[in-house]
Amino acid sequence: MAKTPHTDPRDRFEDFAARFGDNARRTWGQARRGSGDPDWREVQDLFTRDLTGKGFQELFGQETNETVQFFTREVQLGDLTGRPWHQRYPLTGWRVFLAVAHRLAPWRRVLFALAVPVVLCGWIGYFVSMLGQGVWLGGFPPIFSLQGWLLISASLLLFLLVLELRDKLSLKSDLEIARQIQFGLLPFAPYVAADLHVETAMRPANTVGGDYFDLIDLGEDRLAVVIGDVAGKGMPAALLMALLQGSLRTLITAGLRGADVVSKLNAHLCANIPSNRLVTFFYGELDRTTGMLDYVNAGHNPPFILRADGPSERLAPTAMALGILPEASFELFAAELEPGDRMLLYTDGITEATNPRDEEYGDARVELWLRDHRGADGRALIEGLVEDVVRFASPVRPRDDMTLMSVSRL
Repeated sequence: MAKTPHTDPRDRFEDFAARFGDNARRTWGQARRGSGDPDWREVQDLFTRDLTGKGFQELFGQETNETVQFFTREVQLGDLTGRPWHQRYPLTGWRVFLAVAHRLAPWRRVLFALAVPVVLCGWIGYFVSMLGQGVWLGGFPPIFSLQGWLLISASLLLFLLVLELRDKLSLKSDLEIARQIQFGLLPFAPYVAADLHVETAMRPANTVGGDYFDLIDLGEDRLAVVIGDVAGKGMPAALLMALLQGSLRTLITAGLRGADVVSKLNAHLCANIPSNRLVTFFYGELDRTTGMLDYVNAGHNPPFILRADGPSERLAPTAMALGILPEASFELFAAELEPGDRMLLYTDGITEATNPRDEEYGDARVELWLRDHRGADGRALIEGLVEDVVRFASPVRPRDDMTLMSVSRL
């Protein structure tokens, strides 16, 4: 039976992506010359398309009012109501100026603090000089002088940047809320039960990330230890991470265990995520009493097992990543954590962090760090490793999410 249009989530997403790409390509001309540069008609169309009088009114009316309300919504102005205008307006401007600066990053705050007074002082000086020259009494309008045009262009540019800043800060506020929600879904608190101790840490590359980790009580002294990495980062990866967590917990609540839960999860992801996305995934069921670990490693970075006495071991991938083939098979493998052993799970943001010479941190440096800090507790171990990765990459900012989980038998 033929599938009706747009009923499959994957189809809807890919159809949207295709249409978005087509629209983006049409924005900057369809017929290109041999040099690749658009002709004058395309440039003219770019700056005149969709211009309406209503849009102009909205820009200097509705959008301006919304921008003022956005930047003044947290500013206390009630105490200025009874003051004379020459006090009220300067104090209002000063408080709004500080409120905007407070929302910016440190160096952007400095640039903002330099730009606004310069434009303001330029206008004051301009009008004072015009009055001093008596230009207002007749002759060539002062606004059409070179200095006037420069001030107008600077003021329009500042106005445009303020509108864009409003949109960015509004989005940033939404992302901060999304970050709080995402972090609230993940078990950051230390897990201690009998002789088992688990510590976790996550450092998103952006405000929100696509890494996932979880600890799920399965009953009968068994604990599900999970870590995953959605391809990509930012909001799209975070949305897929939430889908991954919700789907896994639903399947476990339904009674699925072991390889069955991973198989069902893979089929669900194949049907509901874009075809250009995949999820590396480690799922383990740990017996808190015996230390026996039954696991599936679906294309994820091989966790380290640090033996109390003896060389470290790796839990290599046992199957392909999730979200690629719905009929992929998964098989349980077994390992054991003896008293004093520790298992370290991590995502590729750790090993793939690069320094200015484009060198990766790599598995070898992770193993060396673990060997040199074998005696550290779980929290100090994972936080110290993240700091070492950031120090190695500096001044390059890590481009991927970094997530770590330390599982120790005391």
